[in-house]
Amino acid sequence: MEDNDKNNSSACPKRNANTTTTNMAAPMCFDVEIKTTDAKKGRGLFAKKQFKEGDVILEETPLVSCQFAWNELYKYKACEYCLRSLETAEAMSRRLTENPSVVLPHPECCEVRQDQIVTCQQCGVIYCSEECREEAWNSYHKCLCLGPAREDPDHPVNKLMEVWRNMHYPPETASIMLLLKMIAMVKQAEDPSTVLSDFSQFVQVTVNEEEHAVHKLLGKQFQEQLELIRSMVAELFYDDRIQQWLTGDGFRSVFALMGTNQQGIGSSSISVWAKNCDDLELPEDEKVVLDKFIDQLYDDLDRVSDTFLNCEGAGLYKLQSACNHSCSPNAEIAFTKQNHTLSLVALEDIAPEQEICISYLDGCDKERSRHSRQKLLRDNYLFTCACPKCLSQADDEDVTSEDDDDEEEDENMDND
Repeated sequence: MEDNDKNNSSACPKRNANTTTTNMAAPMCFDVEIKTTDAKKGRGLFAKKQFKEGDVILEETPLVSCQFAWNELYKYKACEYCLRSLETAEAMSRRLTENPSVVLPHPECCEVRQDQIVTCQQCGVIYCSEECREEAWNSYHKCLCLGPAREDPDHPVNKLMEVWRNMHYPPETASIMLLLKMIAMVKQAEDPSTVLSDFSQFVQVTVNEEEHAVHKLLGKQFQEQLELIRSMVAELFYDDRIQQWLTGDGFRSVFALMGTNQQGIGSSSISVWAKNCDDLELPEDEKVVLDKFIDQLYDDLDRVSDTFLNCEGAGLYKLQSACNHSCSPNAEIAFTKQNHTLSLVALEDIAPEQEICISYLDGCDKERSRHSRQKLLRDNYLFTCACPKCLSQADDEDVTSEDDDDEEEDENMDND
């Protein structure tokens, strides 16, 4: 089954990592359709018109999204609803370089407007706008709001988050909070059946018998932890309308739904500031000085914080989730609005009726060997890739990196 989504919010560190050159004049209409390709791949997303390289094929907001648990714990400030970065570029630079004396030139290029930030009046979680606060409250937050107990480590929800963090260390590829929001959306909905129907459209296969593959979050080493999390969630949020999610098999299924369908989301006030600095019309000598400053800043960020530069989370997107994978994709995901609004951008010209494919792997993993790529895809998405690039490399030696070898050794020890 190849109709899955991807967790690629942590890309290789690079300047302006969250920006993509696009033809923004392209119409935002959804000139695409979801069609069944074949029994093995399932659904796919196909163009209904000609797209040129750089065109925005579609824009989409998620049914649900959340910030990763470790990301939030490590003080990455993001809007609880749309995941927009809410730390000024200068404050974020100081924190991530561990240098409190950093002063960014051209502070007007930072788009964080702290005077617009609002909080939940009950629990204090932050939002980028009143609109986001209202959307969250009306959708799920009324059910999930902890009130004054938000900072209480003994609150059952906070204990659940601690269990999750101890189960799933960075770099994160899923979040228990996504499930809690899904449950809360059902509980708060005027028509719960519509919400359940939306989530039922996502692939939620736990095992691919043909590939002899089990999703990595559902392996033997996680069985006790998953059962603990399931029992905690059931005790906290049981509802007859979502009882199918809270059985043993149902919980594994909904975990597979999140693990294989959610799309990584990243936002960074530093990235926005750097892009806006690049767009400044400055004398050549000032431009050179500014470019050197930004390059040094990114070197310092890389040295101290490695790839963890963004406010990171994940979301479930109805249209984009139909995109199949290719190691030579003709489209890519971008978050040009610096929130959870997803843009699907053409990497090359795409003809009408042509399938639109993206890479489920991040920027670094795409450059690995065929063997390493296919291991990652089997562990996370339960299929063996047969894209043109993989087929052309079929005779290559099965080479893995040291990281892959270490992971395989750890897995073998866990399974003994």
